[in-house]
Amino acid sequence: MAAAARVLLLRSGRPESVSFAQSVCGLLGAGPELGPWPTHCGLQRGQLLLSARPFPGASARLPLQRPPFCPFAALNQQPSPPGTELPTNRGVDLGVAIVLQSSDQTVLLTRRTRTLRVSPNLWVPPGGHVELDEELLDGGLRELWEESGLQLPQGQFSWVPLGLWESAYPPRLSWGLPRYHHVVLYLLVVSQESQQQLQARIQPNPSEVSAFMWLGPEVAAAVAATEDGTDTPRHLSQDLPPSVLAVELEHDGGAHPLDLPLSTLLRTTPTTTEGEERVSTGTKFALRLWLQHLSRRGVTPRPCASGAHVDPGPAKEEQNVGPLTPSQGSGKPSA
Repeated sequence: MAAAARVLLLRSGRPESVSFAQSVCGLLGAGPELGPWPTHCGLQRGQLLLSARPFPGASARLPLQRPPFCPFAALNQQPSPPGTELPTNRGVDLGVAIVLQSSDQTVLLTRRTRTLRVSPNLWVPPGGHVELDEELLDGGLRELWEESGLQLPQGQFSWVPLGLWESAYPPRLSWGLPRYHHVVLYLLVVSQESQQQLQARIQPNPSEVSAFMWLGPEVAAAVAATEDGTDTPRHLSQDLPPSVLAVELEHDGGAHPLDLPLSTLLRTTPTTTEGEERVSTGTKFALRLWLQHLSRRGVTPRPCASGAHVDPGPAKEEQNVGPLTPSQGSGKPSA
């Protein structure tokens, strides 16, 4: 397994592969609190090296998070009942997702088709597996192109890593034992093109994408505020729009506008099986990080009609976290 390991942890001074059944957050010292946990990262070709402490060659310090109902955390904290053994000959896979921001501060989300085996009918940013020996940004841009048809011209975008998400599918033990285990790296890619310019070039892949939409900061803040596991729901402004405009693909290859109820985007992960349309928990985490990134650059959610806006919550993810300096359209992260 070590030769093909995608996610490695630096322990006792040497990189070690992580077994499929192990909680990555737990191995890095995560406690019972919700997190996130600042993590030192080495971003390499087709691999991610993680450590709770600084190490030579680390290129970023990023927030690492998992959902409060993470099945690997639950399984690591209690004896496994008979028949619940997880694979021992597999490691943790590496994924990358592109949070594509237009020049007018909106981000692209796509809805996965109902027929996909993993996470059907969920709203997520474009992303997927990183291939062996593939630069992480290149893998993300490839997934962006495969899913949305968008290719970003060199020199016309900048990028910065936002954070890391430990993902399981199924996401809850109540749905069954996890069959997939990933660490997903969210990369913010800021295009010099407007939403209108980017949308004119979008050609979604109908085998993976059934709809797409652009979220502005104010609606993104409302979605992020419904983060799963929050003890007390945050106050949502009464001035939020009742629906969000999306584009839905048709079976014949066409597309039509879709007024998507905002309530759909505010749903949380159900305790029963998958299928309900909603925004994934990891995506909500990524949206929170995106809003904090905008805030650090002096951009705040535009107020609604009454001047109120949604508070995305305390910026815990920012504590002691030093992201990479944005790179201008390069396939490699800057030092």
